[in-house]
Amino acid sequence: MRIYTRTGDRGDTALLGGARVAKDDARVEAYGTVDELNAVLGLARAACRDAGLGRQLARIQQELFELGADLADPRSGPGGGSRVGEGHVEALEREIDAFTAEVPPLNRFVLPGGTELAARLHLARTVARRAERRGGAPAPPRAGPPAAGRPPDRPSGWGFAPAPGAHHPAGSPP
Repeated sequence: MRIYTRTGDRGDTALLGGARVAKDDARVEAYGTVDELNAVLGLARAACRDAGLGRQLARIQQELFELGADLADPRSGPGGGSRVGEGHVEALEREIDAFTAEVPPLNRFVLPGGTELAARLHLARTVARRAERRGGAPAPPRAGPPAAGRPPDRPSGWGFAPAPGAHHPAGSPP
């Protein structure tokens, strides 16, 4: 079985459902960056030794996979349904609040690094910020899913929130 189709050799690609768009289309950039964020969270999960945090990372990866599908699907959005909604955003917010309650208040900027897990979470945070800038919500004329612009903002906060705590098991300062 071939894994290439040659259909994109002219600079276009197919969205879910078959509609063709340029590879530099805002939707392609958005779901590509969400896919990259998902891969970086996979790197963080591979370095994670905390089972609970690992489960949270895996769940967020699945939600990002679904968000990418929403962004690639011209049928999702207002009136067409979406896979990612407000409940997903609220869950991320609760987890961010729980993480920040576990560490002392920060009174300075945090340099990425410390432990491998903390560094990978910081990398995820920066990719999530790019996902925010590149369009967790696709550009008009297609309206995105109601929460499409919000979940990428939460993973950047989510990626930052546990990072200072990820230093503590190794005895490193946040």
